[in-house]
Amino acid sequence: MKNIFTLLLTVLFSLAGFAQQDSNDIKNENIFAAFNSPFDTIKNKKGGILKEVVVTPNQQKKSVSALRSGLKPMDVPQSIQIIGSEIIGQQQSIRLSDVIKNINGVYVGSARGGAQESFFSRGYDMSSNNMFKNGFRFNSGSIPEVASLEKVEVLKGSAALLFGNVAPGGILNMVTKTPSFQKGGEIAMQLGSYSFYRPSVDFYGPLNDIIAYRVTGSYENSESFRENVTKERFYINPSVLFKASDKTEIILQGDYLKDDWIPDFGTAIIGKEIVNLPRSTYLGATWSNGQTKQATVSALVNHDFNKNWKLNFNSSFQDFSRTSKGTERIQPTANGNWSRPLGQNKNMEQIIGEQLSLQGNFSTGKIKHQLFTGVDVENSFTEAYTFTFSPSTYGSGNIFDFENFDQGGAIPNATNTRIVKTDTNRFGIYAQDLISVTDKFKVLAGLRWSWQEAKVDTYDLVKNTVLEAPKRKDEAFTPKVGLVFQPTHNTSLFASYSNSFTPNTGTTVDLKAIEPSIIDQYEVGVKKDFWRGFLSTNITLYQITNSNLAQTAELKADGSSNTDSSIKVLSGETSSKGIEFDITAKPVEGLNIIAGYSYNDMRYTKTSGLKGSLIEGDRLARTPANTANLSFFYTLPSGLLKGVSIGALGNYIGQRVGGWNNQIDPSLPNGIYDREIPLEGYTIIDVSAGYNWKQFSILCKLSNITNELNYTVHENYSVNPIAPRQIMTNLKYKF
Repeated sequence: MKNIFTLLLTVLFSLAGFAQQDSNDIKNENIFAAFNSPFDTIKNKKGGILKEVVVTPNQQKKSVSALRSGLKPMDVPQSIQIIGSEIIGQQQSIRLSDVIKNINGVYVGSARGGAQESFFSRGYDMSSNNMFKNGFRFNSGSIPEVASLEKVEVLKGSAALLFGNVAPGGILNMVTKTPSFQKGGEIAMQLGSYSFYRPSVDFYGPLNDIIAYRVTGSYENSESFRENVTKERFYINPSVLFKASDKTEIILQGDYLKDDWIPDFGTAIIGKEIVNLPRSTYLGATWSNGQTKQATVSALVNHDFNKNWKLNFNSSFQDFSRTSKGTERIQPTANGNWSRPLGQNKNMEQIIGEQLSLQGNFSTGKIKHQLFTGVDVENSFTEAYTFTFSPSTYGSGNIFDFENFDQGGAIPNATNTRIVKTDTNRFGIYAQDLISVTDKFKVLAGLRWSWQEAKVDTYDLVKNTVLEAPKRKDEAFTPKVGLVFQPTHNTSLFASYSNSFTPNTGTTVDLKAIEPSIIDQYEVGVKKDFWRGFLSTNITLYQITNSNLAQTAELKADGSSNTDSSIKVLSGETSSKGIEFDITAKPVEGLNIIAGYSYNDMRYTKTSGLKGSLIEGDRLARTPANTANLSFFYTLPSGLLKGVSIGALGNYIGQRVGGWNNQIDPSLPNGIYDREIPLEGYTIIDVSAGYNWKQFSILCKLSNITNELNYTVHENYSVNPIAPRQIMTNLKYKF
């Protein structure tokens, strides 16, 4: 790891030196001849070229909604990646996990029985609080629809200053398509293996001079490479734009998703080995079923006081529900015998969010300021239902002889025995300022105060009692400071420090609420655009440390040994260190290239050493050390083959550990409760080819061309195989 740090610093200073020559390089027009790309220039009245006007295709130049502040990505001291609708369409992305293949260092951790996809970044789970849609927290218990997405933004590292209680690995923000005063649209049909078909529509245009609309929608019906597993989805996303005045616009939008799916917990693990069963074998009850419903409504009001000051008010309501019933965790004995456990689940959440922010540009003497300040409020109300079955299993047999497996009888009924209701309120007030000391040296400084209150009520429907837990309150200041040095207009070297907080469950030994853990993050890197943005690179080095990790206390208040895992003490430490390389390029007309590599080392660096504690030096489960991605897509812009397109995508996920991390247990022979499941790394390669003719296009994709077999593992169950080789065809007509 030390060598990697040294290498990065060498690269940073090398690029900084090269950047000093960059302004001379871009004057040499011969460099662009190799790219066969015309460059437009704009001349003033005297015929001189306006040097500050450049043509750049780089998507990093576009505004980034997740930044909220209107800052340019070059001015932000952290790594940012954006995948736009063009790439999403070219790669025929069906799931958010397909889009994420282009974001290095972000990867799918598990599929959780087929109900949702879980994502990790820099070793941290993004699925609890770190996923957003149009800037509002998004319940990740569903599989989002990508047909309506304009882009997917990933703001890596700490985003606590702007978003409050989020894990430090980064946030993911899905941005939906918005209305346009230019009339247009498209209809498309995707057809693929296993009876997959998905029609989709996208219509937009003006209703009059001040009102524009957009409607996107899709329907999906498919079987699967897994026997008995089917899916049916319906999605619609209408939106309206009001130009209330030259300075004020209002966007109203809503969406609704209904997803009927089959719970699928994959194959089994015996000991540390994944059972070698056919990839298609479904071990669940054939009547298993699940349904997800998710609806959101939001209003975005943007008002420009003048060219320097802007006011934004955003409001959102989200309603989520998910139910499922079937057989669950596949945990057979050593010889394969298994009695299928039954499970029924019901979860609901309603989220109300309000955001008010102010952007302003001003100067104090020769120093320029870009101020961003505001407040945000959020209420989340959840209900989690517990069900029991009698008997608790459905059918039994041996998984290696599944044809003769006892499939049980009629569909069993469950009894609702408990409801847990959680009411959480969040409030935050923040301010940040990008201070341009000179044109080349800038400082980003900000501070947020976050307050959170949670109340949990448990309804025991068997005993007919209600347990009202005391309200839990957490508050914390989260600062952020960054230094940015820009030797040229297209080079940025940065360093930053920030922290975030994570609320902890349980109590201290004197039965008081555990304080939140404060997590520190340091980051350095360089962003560089070559040849007027036709090639962009980003190199980032980071370290994230949680130095007060909550762990089970050794002793109770009276000095006796503690065996209650809810009684904790702030001791222990985790550390996540890594490096990330990103490259985006559009060297010739019609060609897009995305590449990246990430190394992450996340481990427990300090533990109590007591029974039940984690092991110092152990890598955290579900965190691969190495990930990489490479994709290109090329459409011939002219000539005899004009309109022909070809593309490929490669995605690598390295070795990792599934299951749970090992624990110390002196009662066992080697003193360790060994629960880790080693998983090999794997590479998936997709290729595509298509043709565009006037308003029509056809695009075919062959995914996983090597038919690679590997698994996503959620904890020690839901061991789901990745999809085999499949074909997908997209037919599209644009208005």
